[in-house]
Amino acid sequence: MLHEFVAIHREEIIERCRAKVATRSVPQPTEAEINHGVPLFLEQLIAALRLGVSASPEIVGSAVLHGHDLLRQGFTVSQVVHDYGDVCQSITELAMETGAPIGADDFRVLNGCLDNAIAGAVTQYSRERSRSNIEGEASSNERLGFLAHELRNLIHTAMIAFEVIKSGNVGIAGSTGTVLHRSLAGARDLIARSLAEVRLTEGVQNRERFLVSGFVEELAPAATLAANARDVTLNVLPVEDGVTIEADRQVLGAVVMNLLQNAFKFTRHRTTVTLRVGASAHRVLFEIQDQCGGLPSGEVSELFRPFEQRSANRTGLGLGLAFSRWATEANHGRIYARNLPNVGCIFTVDLPRVPVAALAIV
Repeated sequence: MLHEFVAIHREEIIERCRAKVATRSVPQPTEAEINHGVPLFLEQLIAALRLGVSASPEIVGSAVLHGHDLLRQGFTVSQVVHDYGDVCQSITELAMETGAPIGADDFRVLNGCLDNAIAGAVTQYSRERSRSNIEGEASSNERLGFLAHELRNLIHTAMIAFEVIKSGNVGIAGSTGTVLHRSLAGARDLIARSLAEVRLTEGVQNRERFLVSGFVEELAPAATLAANARDVTLNVLPVEDGVTIEADRQVLGAVVMNLLQNAFKFTRHRTTVTLRVGASAHRVLFEIQDQCGGLPSGEVSELFRPFEQRSANRTGLGLGLAFSRWATEANHGRIYARNLPNVGCIFTVDLPRVPVAALAIV
């Protein structure tokens, strides 16, 4: 069992983490970070692995304190992510070197614990940092850090899943194969979103007029595949003929796909996500409705801030909705959400409609 492996090799794992941290750029890590933070996380990880539970409140609680401490010590947010990534890599590398088997359930819990720890630490880091910045937006260097480390974690997870499958102990159609598929899909989506964000930060340069019906038809096949992968049904309602907008088609596509993927992630198992387009004389509304059960607090205003995440599923770093807001505003639109208590949420992208008299589309 993996919890026994971690307990037996506790000191070796800590030493490997020390070696990884030693290669960091400044600021140098403190003794407390290695001598207290890593051992604490390992003890909580052992307990979570023993119980088979990834959403450990103890792990999240210590991660929040970790994020607070690292901010006070002058660390960057990428180093917060590094701390937990180094622990995960040290465990999996040692397991592979010693030939220790990693079962699919242990693998799932290990990565779930890592996801929750990173999310807790980064969220707390961001909240405290944003007190001196009204918008709390990440700098360009920090966004690059988020991209690099989130991508690293996805690729690392995919590699470990591949090694487990290659061993012949599990089949590609099992849960480990699902982990491999989701990791590769996550890396693909992260790269696509990041490329769109690069275009966005350089300024929306490729604004064009296009029919909304054709735009939605182009998105539907990929969105349907993404929904099927999560055992969710996607319902795309017909779009009124002749509805036209002016926007950067690629950036807007990234926004709508991101909102759909967000809905697939949080909607309840085997429910339906609906994409519909409404149009008035002056506005066009893209609405994505899920069946997540609604937000317990009923608060939706904070969802579009960087690092904010809802529900117990805290995979990723919570940048998707923030990117959607930045990209929508760059296209002269606005984005907002409505909470439907006990039902779900509706996310709306609201854009200007091109007046009929201005159309030059055949």
